[in-house]
Amino acid sequence: MFKLFTEHPASVNETYFEHLYTAMTFAGTMFIATIVCFIHSVLPFLFVKTGSKLITKLHDRMVANRVRNPSPEDAANGTVPPLEFMI
Repeated sequence: MFKLFTEHPASVNETYFEHLYTAMTFAGTMFIATIVCFIHSVLPFLFVKTGSKLITKLHDRMVANRVRNPSPEDAANGTVPPLEFMI
């Protein structure tokens, strides 16, 4: 049962609590981006680049700059699946 809570965080070099914190900061940023995009949809002269900047920043943190430990199966056959499938 404990493995359910630690396997994925370990695959991205994090403890359970580090992963919890990281995921919560992503959720907070996505919440802010949602609000900003909603306001921009109604008032297009506001937050012209803010939403896209927040999404780019999240992408950089989650995909471009994240280090992932390969699973034993991936290491054995020399392949590492894309991070998108691990999230």
